[in-house]
Formats: sequence, C-alpha cells, structure tokens
Amino acid sequence: MALYQPPEASKLIFAPAGSEAHGQAEQFTRGKLTRSDLDASSPIRQFHAWFSHAQTSKQVAHPESCALSTASLPSGRVSSRMVYLKELDAQGFVVYTNLGTSRKAADIDSNGHASLLFFWEALQRQVRVEGTTARLTRDESQAYFDTRVRGSRIGAWASRQSQVLRPDPAVEGDDGRAQLERWVGEVEERFRGVEQIPVPEFWGGLRIVPTRLEFWQGRESRLHDRFVYEWEEGANGEAGKWTLERLSP
Repeated sequence: MALYQPPEASKLIFAPAGSEAHGQAEQFTRGKLTRSDLDASSPIRQFHAWFSHAQTSKQVAHPESCALSTASLPSGRVSSRMVYLKELDAQGFVVYTNLGTSRKAADIDSNGHASLLFFWEALQRQVRVEGTTARLTRDESQAYFDTRVRGSRIGAWASRQSQVLRPDPAVEGDDGRAQLERWVGEVEERFRGVEQIPVPEFWGGLRIVPTRLEFWQGRESRLHDRFVYEWEEGANGEAGKWTLERLSP
C-alpha cells in the first residue's frame, strides 16, 4: 500500500517541456560521440577533456556542479545533493564536505559506495561516475580549507550539518535560524584575530575512486550515444585495466 496518497487524482504536472506547461521536449542535435572520440585507456583523461571543454565553451555556468548520491544500509534509502567538484587526480574525484554530522557521512559510514552526476545541458552531455569513497588526509584538507574565504571557514566550524535547528521562543518569529547564528557568533569569537584557521576534524575532502564512468551525448529521437568504462581487476598478479563499451540508449 502506498505510504502517501496525493490529495487529488488529477496530475499536477504532465509532460513539461522547458518553460512550457506541456509539449514536445527539445531534440538533442548538438553533437555525437563515437569510440574514436574517446581516450581508449583512461576515463580520467577523458573526463578532464570534457570538463575543460565545458569550462572554455562559456556555455556552462558551473561545470563543477554535480549531484552526489549516497545510500544508507541496510535500508537502501538513497539521498542526493548538489556539490562542487574541487579536485581531479589520477585517483579520482574530490569534493569537500562535513563528514561528521551530515546525512552523506552517515550513509558512507554504512555503505562506502557513491556516485556523481554531471549534467552540462548546454552541451547536451552527461557524465555518470560510480565508485568507492575515501577520506583525504588532514593536511590535504587543510590545503584546500586555506583557499576558502574566511566566512566559509567559519561556517564549516559552526554548522552541525543536517541537524534540526530549534526555534528560540525568546526571538520573535524565529524558525531556528537564531540557533545557527549563535553558533556562528561563538566560532567567530573563538577565532577572533586568527588568520590561519585549522580545518575541523569533522570536515574535509572526500574522494570518489571510480570503478565505472559513463559518457553520454544527447542525440536526436532520444537515440543517445553512451559509452561506459568499467574497471577490471587483474588476475594472477596482473595489473587491472579499463574496458570500454557502447551502451544502447
């Protein structure tokens, strides 16, 4: 039985197309993708090529924006949120976040698998990344933390990410924001006059080490070009390697 019953039987949204209430969605006609276009041995290099193109094209406002998805075990409940990719190296994709109180942290504690989704609409491209997670060292996290503006460093210390904020009855009209602002004030006082703010123990870099990457180029009639790299572990002491296959749209 459904846990939630909509208040009305009629559809509230049906086949929306861009700014129109309904209609035909835009066809994907801006490019194509063939095996010969791809780096045969390294999806990391291939991603870097696509990311660089998205940056220099001036058509994608924030190519570093991506959806990070995690899942809690044993429930299997999935959660997603938008984050910024901050680093890419031979080992994988790095984002920075609260790794103490956030929902993603709780998910990763029970299930070390995660995925990233990049959608560059103007280029009609997607990249899907699946892999395992690993935390960066404190020194690595500090190096990035130092590049953040002071307010963001204070905010990282102050926020108990994903915890419920309780309204303060002593503050008229407060909906919980006052509690957050008090925490911020406490941290500002703690680090008053301190320029080199240490990275919090509960905050830092999270690397997604890829085991599967899919490169997707939109094509007309929804007959998209899709290629997937999958990591194969080596047998009998042999080195592992990436395989590359075309997928049906």
